[in-house]
Amino acid sequence: MITIFVHANGQTRRVDTLDPALLQGHSRTTIWVDLAGATGEESRILSDLFHFHELAVEDALSAIHHPKVETYDGYLYVILHGIDLEESAHRFATHDVDFFLGSNYLVTVHDGDSRSVARMRDICVRNNHILAEGPSALMHHIVDTIVDNYQPEVEKLEEKLDELEKEVFEAPPRRAVIKSILALKKDVASLRRVTLPQRDVVSRLARPEFPQVKEAVTYRFRDVYDHFVRLADLSMAFQDRITGLLEAHLSNVSNQLNEVMKVLTVISTIFMPMTVVTGLYGMNVHLVEFPGGDLAQFWWVVAVMLTVSGLMLLYFRRHRWL
Repeated sequence: MITIFVHANGQTRRVDTLDPALLQGHSRTTIWVDLAGATGEESRILSDLFHFHELAVEDALSAIHHPKVETYDGYLYVILHGIDLEESAHRFATHDVDFFLGSNYLVTVHDGDSRSVARMRDICVRNNHILAEGPSALMHHIVDTIVDNYQPEVEKLEEKLDELEKEVFEAPPRRAVIKSILALKKDVASLRRVTLPQRDVVSRLARPEFPQVKEAVTYRFRDVYDHFVRLADLSMAFQDRITGLLEAHLSNVSNQLNEVMKVLTVISTIFMPMTVVTGLYGMNVHLVEFPGGDLAQFWWVVAVMLTVSGLMLLYFRRHRWL
């Protein structure tokens, strides 16, 4: 689907076709062309009408591409990513948003799932001032909305981390906890892979490096850059917290195993003298008999075993081994 907005004479209107004469650099008209999940025929507007470089067009029509910023003759090509947290796959799903920024036009290309671009399309219909500021300001609005959409997803990740910390430190260790920790670690690694490259791209837009980006807009991109820096710092902090969680969980499991082994060792140690006594009196040889008859011998042996076991338990208690 192709959506075309034209701003001229203080009014923003949506049109079905675009006059090539409006793309001239001296035109005071601001144009925004949005291609959402465009077909092969619709995407020909990039090369036939705007005459973008074939390599840039190929990158724009690709499903996923690395974030970057490139300069061409008369326009700027930028790739950024929107995100959605896919909890079942434990990763941040990225949606490419490609920008072609010229002197009086902005062309956006995406797969149709970009919430930021869809929101900006709705705003442009109701507010004329969005396109009145120029194409670079419009691009900033879209990028800023993309970054704003990161916050709810990061908050979901932080809530999961808080719940996992509570479970690790307050509840007995469970086998499923290690799976949750590793899954969360995968989420954080995905967040870092998404944010770090975009931080570098936005840092270039925040400098007066490109003539297509007005100087006043570069200051706005600095604020967007600060958001990406905070996201990158958060991903590093999350990584450290997860590492601490993993170490704490493994320590709890090790301590629990030590407690089990200690109890089993005490039990086996207590039964060891019993085994010796019963083994001696179970041999087919004559041994020293205790006072009393044949029946009394059994109770004497039981009394000796219980006495030895009781003395051993008392000894373990005094030395705090049990």
